[in-house]
Amino acid sequence: MTSTSKFDPITLEILWRRLISIVDEADASVARTAFSSLLRDAHDYTCMFTDSRGRELVQGTFCTPGQAGAMALGVKRIIRGTPLETYSPGDVIVVNDPWLLAGHLNDVCVLSPIFYKEKPVAFTACVFHHSDIGGRVSSDNREVYEEGLFIPPVKLYDAGILNESVLEIIRWNVRTPEEVTGDLRSQVAANHVCAQKIIEMLSDEGLSTLDDLADEIIARTEQSMRSAIQSIPNGSYPFEGVIEGSGKRDDIEIKLTVNVADSDILVDFTGTAPQVDWGVNVVYNFTYAYVFMAIKSAFDPELPINEGAIRPVKMAAPEGSVVNCSFPAAVAARMQVGHFMTEMVFRALSAATPDHIIAGSGGTPAQTNIFYGKRSNGKPWHTMIIRGGGLGAGKNQDGHHCAIFPANGANTPVEILESDTPLLVESRELLCDSGGAGNHRGGLGRRMQIRVPDGETAPIPPVAIAVQAGRFQYPPKGFFEGRSGAKAGFLINGNPGDPGGLTFTNPGDVITFDSAGGGGFGAPLERDIAAVEKDVKYEYVSIAQAEKTYGVVIDSKSGGADIAATNALRMKMRNL
Repeated sequence: MTSTSKFDPITLEILWRRLISIVDEADASVARTAFSSLLRDAHDYTCMFTDSRGRELVQGTFCTPGQAGAMALGVKRIIRGTPLETYSPGDVIVVNDPWLLAGHLNDVCVLSPIFYKEKPVAFTACVFHHSDIGGRVSSDNREVYEEGLFIPPVKLYDAGILNESVLEIIRWNVRTPEEVTGDLRSQVAANHVCAQKIIEMLSDEGLSTLDDLADEIIARTEQSMRSAIQSIPNGSYPFEGVIEGSGKRDDIEIKLTVNVADSDILVDFTGTAPQVDWGVNVVYNFTYAYVFMAIKSAFDPELPINEGAIRPVKMAAPEGSVVNCSFPAAVAARMQVGHFMTEMVFRALSAATPDHIIAGSGGTPAQTNIFYGKRSNGKPWHTMIIRGGGLGAGKNQDGHHCAIFPANGANTPVEILESDTPLLVESRELLCDSGGAGNHRGGLGRRMQIRVPDGETAPIPPVAIAVQAGRFQYPPKGFFEGRSGAKAGFLINGNPGDPGGLTFTNPGDVITFDSAGGGGFGAPLERDIAAVEKDVKYEYVSIAQAEKTYGVVIDSKSGGADIAATNALRMKMRNL
C-alpha cells in the first residue's frame, strides 16, 4: 500500500471484489433476459463500468476481449466528448459506430450514467453482438453502408423517457425486430442492475464518489502490469505473416514489431497491407484489443483488467491499413483479420519468452456462421452461431478442444439451434488426428453437419449462409518443432463450398463445417508414451498416426503401447 492510499489493504480487497460481483450480476441478468441465443447461450456480449472520468474500472469476468478492449477506448472517448453536466439521471445512449467502439455494426453499445446524490459518479455500458442489424450479411460487402444500420451516439432514453422514434428506426431496419428490440431492453436492464448495485455500495461504504477508489485500483494495476512487462528482455521483436484471402481473394500481409523498453510496450504495424475492398478490415480499437489480449494473457493473466492494465501497452498502425481502416471500409467480418493479432504478437515474442505463449489455434479466427431465410409460413428467421477449433498447445499443456480463442464465447447447443431455426443438426463430433502433433498436442477441431429440411415444414428456399471464418488454406502452425493442426473445411453436399461470400442452399442440402485443429508445441517424439496411449484410447489420435508421427507402436487389441517396439522406432526416427 502506498503512503497516499485512502484504503487499507483489507478494505480495498473487499471493495474490489464487490465491484466484480456487481458487474457479474449485470452480466448474469443478460443470460436471464436476452432474446437471442447468440447472447443467452454463446455469450457474445460484454458488461463493464467506468468512473466519472470514463476510465474503465471493471469488466465482466466472462467477457469478450475484442469488445472489452475496444470499449475501454471507445466508452472513454464518448464520455469525455460530452460535459458531465449535460447528462441526466435516466439517460441511456445507444451507438454502434464501428470506428468509435467495437469494430462492426452488429456490436451495439448501450451506455448509461450513474447518479448518486444528484451527481454523475460512474458510467455503465454493455455491448451486445446483435445477430441481426439489417443490411447484406456477407463478408464480400465493399463498404460499411451495405452492412446494416449505422447508429451514431443518440439517446434511447432521455431522462428516463423512451425515445420511440429511435426504437422505430431500429425496428424497421432489421429482419427480426422482436428479437433485436428485446435484446436492447436486456441491455438497458443490465445497466440498471449495475447502476443500482453501485449506488448501494456507495451508500453502504459511506462514499460520495468512485473516483478515489478508481485511482487506487488503477494505479496498483498499472504497477503490476509494468512489473510483468519487465520480465521481457528489452528489444525489438518483428514478425511478418499472411492471412489467407477468403475465396479467390489475395492474401493479406501483416507486419508488426513488438518494441519492449523496460515497462512499456509499443506494437508497431508499419508495413502492413492497406485496407481491402471486402469486409475483413479492422478498426484501431479492435486491433488494439487483441494486441492487448496477447500481452495481458501472456504475462499476467490473473491481473484485473482496467485502465491501469492498458496504460503500458501502446500501438501504432498506419491509418488506412487493414488493421486501422478508414471510413467507409467494410468491417462486418473484422475478426477474420483482427483475431490473428494475438497469435502474431505471440509469434513475435516466441524467441524472447517461449514459456508464455501457445501455438496457433483453430478457433483463430472464430468460425462464425450466419443463417437467414423464411419459414414455410413466410415468417423471416435469422440466427448466428460461433464454432471453436482446437486450441494451440503450450510448453506445459495440450490444447483444449473446440476453444474459441482469442475471442471468448461458447458453442451454441444443438437443441437451441434447432428450436430457433428450421435447421437440423445431423452430427457434431471431434475430428480424430486434427490436433497438431507435438510434445504437447494441439486441441482437436470439430465437424458439424447441418441439414436444411425438406417436406411440408421446409423453409422457403433459398436459405442464405454467410461464412466468416479462416484456416481453409493455411492451418494453425505449431511452435518449436510442433506440427500444424488440420485445416478448416466447408462443404455443400460433400462438395467444396465458397467461404468468400453468401451461399444459397435449398431444402435437403447438407452443409459440413470443419473447424481447424490447434498447432502442437515441441517435438512429437518427446511426447510421453502414456499420453499417446490415452490419445488413442479416446480417439484423439489414430493408431496409424501414433506410429507415424509420435513413433509409438500401439497394440490394436490391448490398446497399450509396445514399449520395446516404440523405443526402437523412436530411435530410428531420431536418426533419420
